[in-house]
Amino acid sequence: MEKTDIHRALAPAADMRELILQTESLLDASGIYFGHGTDNALDEAAYLVSYSLGLAPDFTDQDLQRQASDEQKQQLADLLWQRIRTRKPAAYLTHEAWFAGLKFYVDERVLIPRSPFAELIADQFEPWVDASKVQHALDLCTGGGCIAIAMAEALPQARIDASDLSAGALAVARINVDQYALADRIELIESDLFAGLGERRYDLIVSNPPYVDADDMAALPEEYRHEPAMGLAAGTQGLDFVLPMLREAPRHLNPGGVLIVEVGNSAEALADLLPGVPFTWLEFEFGGHGVFLLTAEQLSAASEAILAV
Repeated sequence: MEKTDIHRALAPAADMRELILQTESLLDASGIYFGHGTDNALDEAAYLVSYSLGLAPDFTDQDLQRQASDEQKQQLADLLWQRIRTRKPAAYLTHEAWFAGLKFYVDERVLIPRSPFAELIADQFEPWVDASKVQHALDLCTGGGCIAIAMAEALPQARIDASDLSAGALAVARINVDQYALADRIELIESDLFAGLGERRYDLIVSNPPYVDADDMAALPEEYRHEPAMGLAAGTQGLDFVLPMLREAPRHLNPGGVLIVEVGNSAEALADLLPGVPFTWLEFEFGGHGVFLLTAEQLSAASEAILAV
């Protein structure tokens, strides 16, 4: 399908509702994969149309009656053509992603945020954490800084360290931190896991590290191959980052501190490898899986078992 064909298909749409439905039809027919903020053609169509019309994704029913200008339809056609032709996720085409109700800049130096941490942050990590007692928190493997920034918004009394091994990812995080004027509360640190953090200790450590195992990496749809592989790949079992993290975390948690880590599809491999570790596997109302919680005390008690693997 050529760009002119897409524009011709969109031209008769009378309002935003019709544009969304026609865009959905074009996406459905294209064979592309959804998984970067949306998981179906209708939701992605709604995002692309709202973006082209200058609206946030939480537009109203009344907005559906809006008419689009020829220029807006042309912009939408251009986005659709790029999405279908290149298989790039929509967020890389618009350079924006939404996480925890906040808008962030993204490009191919960072993963597109899609973590269930958004739900935890919205609830201020309750009932697992007393938010009022979190003075110093760490977002380990921060990528574009989305989790760190959302935490700073949800925990206004806390200072946040946001670390990552990738200098490119930290450059994107700097754009986002500056956008939210949080440079006085969020410190960006280049670090290989805990290596660059010295003796810093935290009341809360959260991490969405690389956790995709070798089999899953080989089977990823083309859309995911536009993302930085270093943000995804984690060895044969998907545990190349979480195991060192578990070994080092106890000396970076304050008494009563909490570690929360997303390991996705590698959760079963981790639980099988460490059957004696009392992981609390969190459940989410709005979807997501493979997120565990351990307290500082649980980590210390399990240190011998963790060090043995």
